[in-house]
Amino acid sequence: MSIKISCILAFVLLATSFSNAQTKAPAPFGPVPTENQLRWQEMEYYAFVHFSLNTYTDQSWGFGNEDVKLFNPEKADCRQWARICKEAGMKGIIITAKHHCGFCLWPSKYTEYSVKNAPWKNGQGDMVREMADACKEYGLKLGIYLSPWDRNHPDYGKPEYITYFRNQLTELLTNYGEIFEVWFDGANGGDGYYDGANETRKIDRTTYYDWKNTYAMIRKLQPNIVIWNDGGDRGDLRWVGTEDGYVGETNWSLLNNTGEVPWEMLHYGVEDGNAWVPAEVNTSIRPEWFYHPSEDDKVKSVPKLMETYYNSIGHNGTLLLNFPIMPNGLIHEKDEKAALGMAKAVKESFAVNLAEKAKAEASNVRGKAGEYNASKAIDGNKESYWATDDNVTNASLTIDLGKPTLFNRFMAQEYIRLGQRVKAFTVEAFVDGNWKEIAKATTIGYKRILRFPSIYASKVRIHITDSKSCPVISNLGIYNAPLILDAPAILRNQTGEIVINSDDIGPHFYYTLDGSEPTSKSTKFTGPVKTEGKIEVKAIAYDPASGKSSPVSLEKFDISRKNWKVVNNTDDNAKYVLDGNPATVWHQRDKKMPVDLIIDLGNLYNLSGFNYLPDQNRWSSGIITNFEFYISNDNAEWKQVDQGEFSNIKNNPVLQTRNFSTVKARYIKLRALKNTSGDDVAGYAGIDVITTN
Repeated sequence: MSIKISCILAFVLLATSFSNAQTKAPAPFGPVPTENQLRWQEMEYYAFVHFSLNTYTDQSWGFGNEDVKLFNPEKADCRQWARICKEAGMKGIIITAKHHCGFCLWPSKYTEYSVKNAPWKNGQGDMVREMADACKEYGLKLGIYLSPWDRNHPDYGKPEYITYFRNQLTELLTNYGEIFEVWFDGANGGDGYYDGANETRKIDRTTYYDWKNTYAMIRKLQPNIVIWNDGGDRGDLRWVGTEDGYVGETNWSLLNNTGEVPWEMLHYGVEDGNAWVPAEVNTSIRPEWFYHPSEDDKVKSVPKLMETYYNSIGHNGTLLLNFPIMPNGLIHEKDEKAALGMAKAVKESFAVNLAEKAKAEASNVRGKAGEYNASKAIDGNKESYWATDDNVTNASLTIDLGKPTLFNRFMAQEYIRLGQRVKAFTVEAFVDGNWKEIAKATTIGYKRILRFPSIYASKVRIHITDSKSCPVISNLGIYNAPLILDAPAILRNQTGEIVINSDDIGPHFYYTLDGSEPTSKSTKFTGPVKTEGKIEVKAIAYDPASGKSSPVSLEKFDISRKNWKVVNNTDDNAKYVLDGNPATVWHQRDKKMPVDLIIDLGNLYNLSGFNYLPDQNRWSSGIITNFEFYISNDNAEWKQVDQGEFSNIKNNPVLQTRNFSTVKARYIKLRALKNTSGDDVAGYAGIDVITTN
C-alpha cells in the first residue's frame, strides 16, 4: 500500500472517529424506566373487570357475609369481555380475582369462600382460568387484582393471614400463564364479617403485608410483571389520587422511594424524584366499579370518555377503564357501545399524522452526522429521536407542512429510556407570515397531547423553553380531530325549574319531557323550564354549523323540593342541600358525631329510598361513610328504615342511592355516624328521596 493511500485511510479513520465522538448519544438523566415499565407504558390502554358476590346484592363493597350460593352467572362469557376489550383498542384485562368481601373467582384450595362452592357450573368453574384463556385467544395480556383486605377471613389482621395472602398470590401467579400486572387496592382494614366476628380490625398497611418480601416473591414467580400498590409501598406504578379519570397537567413519572406520598405527589409526580414510578389512571365506565341496574342510564358518553383519554394517556399516563360485569356474567350492551364509540373516536382523531410527510428543522442538533437531527422526531420510529447538544436546554423544532393546513391537536413524546427531561414547552403556528402561540404545557414524558381550536397554518413549531437536560424527542404528531359534542348537563332547582347547559361553546340545546328521543326538531331550550312532580328529561346539544348532535342526556327527577325545609339548623347555607346544584355544598360543623340532618318534605309521601350526594370539590370534606336513616310523620317519633356504609365514597364521591321497603312519612333524618376524615364534619351537596305512587 502506498504512503499516499495510507495517509488517506488514516485521515478517514480519524475523521470517522472525530465524527463519532461528536455524535455520542445523550447520557441517561435521572431515574429511567425498567423494561417491564416500558412494556407497560406502551400498552397505554387496558381494562378492569369487576365481578363478585356484591354484584348480586347491589353493593359497592361486600361485607364478607354474602352467601356464596348467590354466584351463578348463567351467561358468563369471558370471551365476550375479551372481544369487547380487543375491539375497543385495549391491550389487556385485569380481573378482580378477589375483592374486599374475600370471595374468590378461582377455586382456591385455601378457602371455602370461592366459586368451588357456588352453583355456577356446579362448583367446577374457574373464572380466572376462563379469563386467561380468553385473553390468550384475543391476543390480550392478563392482569390480576387481589384485595389485600379480606372481610371474610377469620385471620385478617393477624400474622397468619399473610401466609394465606401469599398462598393465594402464588396460586394466581403460577397457574394462569404470564401476568403483566398485579393490582393491590389501598382499602385495608375496617368493619368486616371476619368469619362471624363482626368487628372492626385495623392494621398498619405500611408494615402488615411485609411488602418487601411479598414483592420479592411476586417478581420471582413473574419476572416480567409490574406491581400497582396504593397500600403503603411504591411498587412500579402509582395511583393518581382520584378515580375520576385524570392525572395532573404536570405529570412527572417520578417519586421518592421513601416517605409518605401526599395527594399532590400522586397527582403530579415529583420533578426531582429518585425513583421511576409512572401514573396509571383508573376509572369506571359507569359511576361505580360494580354493576348497579340504576346506573344503566349513567354510562359515560363518548365525549366524556374522550376527555378521560386526553387527561390520562394524553397526560403521560396509562388508562385503566373498568367494565362492571352484570349478574348474568356479561358486559352490558350500553357499556360496549360506549367503549367501541370511544375507539372509533380515537381512531378518527389520530388517523392522519400531518407531520409524517412534512419537513423538519431544529434550532440545535446534536453532533454533525445527523443521527439526532430534526427528522428523527417525525420518522415514525420510536427508537430514533431528535436531541440537542448537552448544554442546550432551550431549543425549537419547526415542522413545515408545505401549505396552510387545518389542525387542532399536537402530540409529543420523549425518549424515556433516557429519562424524563422537559419541564415546559409551547406550540406555535405560522399564520399569515407570523408565529402565533396556540398552546403551552409543562411535562411531556411518554406522551403528551395538546388540544386547541382548529387553525390553518403552514408551519408548526415546538419550542422547549425549559428542560432538566438536553431534550430527546422521539415523536411529534399533528392531527385534525373531528368535532365531538358532549352531552349537556340537566339540573332541576328547588322550585322545579329545569336548566340545561354544557361546557361546549356554541351549540343549541333541544329537549323532551315525554320520554321520546330529542332531535334538532324537538323543543329548543331558551331558558328555565317549570316542572312539577316526577319527570324524565332528555336533551341533546346540537351544532348547526356542522349538523352534529351530542349523545342524549337523561335525568329522572322525583318529587319537587319546592316545599322542603331543613328544620334542625338555621344556617342560611343549609339551602344548598336542596338547591339541586351539585357544585354547591353545606357543611355542618357545630356538632359532634353523630350529626343529624332533618328535612321537612312539606307533605306525606310514600318513600322507598333516598339519594346522598357528597361534596364534589377536589379538596372535599365531611364525606359521610357510615349512616342511619330515619322517617317520621310529626318530627317527634322516629323510625329507622336503613343503615350502612357508603363504600369507596372517599375516592369515588358519586351519588349514593339507597333503597328500603316503602313507608309513609313527611320528615326524613340522615344521621352521619362517621366520615372519611375521622372528624365531626358532615357535608351535603344534595339530598333527595325516592317515592312510590
